[in-house]
Amino acid sequence: SLTSVVGKWLEGILGFRIYRHLERQGLIRNSQHGFVSGKSCLTNLIEFFEGVTKKVDEGSVVEVVYIDFSKTFDKVEHGRLLHKGSHGIQGEVANLIQNWLDDRSQRVVVEVCFSNWRPVISGVPQDRCWVHC
Repeated sequence: SLTSVVGKWLEGILGFRIYRHLERQGLIRNSQHGFVSGKSCLTNLIEFFEGVTKKVDEGSVVEVVYIDFSKTFDKVEHGRLLHKGSHGIQGEVANLIQNWLDDRSQRVVVEVCFSNWRPVISGVPQDRCWVHC
């Protein structure tokens, strides 16, 4: 989905404020790599590989289950995502997020053909990184 310049600007401000709030509340663990400045998929892979290598060197058996959550927000209904008091995000910030997600609609355009507008009830606009890209 495409968002306006003002929407992208607001998203950046909200993303920063939410990240800072979660950080202050101790809700971002050291093991978190997504959305954290200086960390990435690569740092996550290196840390994981080092842990597995250490266990193998110690003679331990290592079993791995990999689950890809990359499309998680595509499936979450807005009502569930905006659950009041979620992680302590309340008041004006919660209202801004709700207003940003409420009453969204989308349609498909192929060349000169347009589908009907349909309400968007799940997922979040993803044409921009949220916090620390």
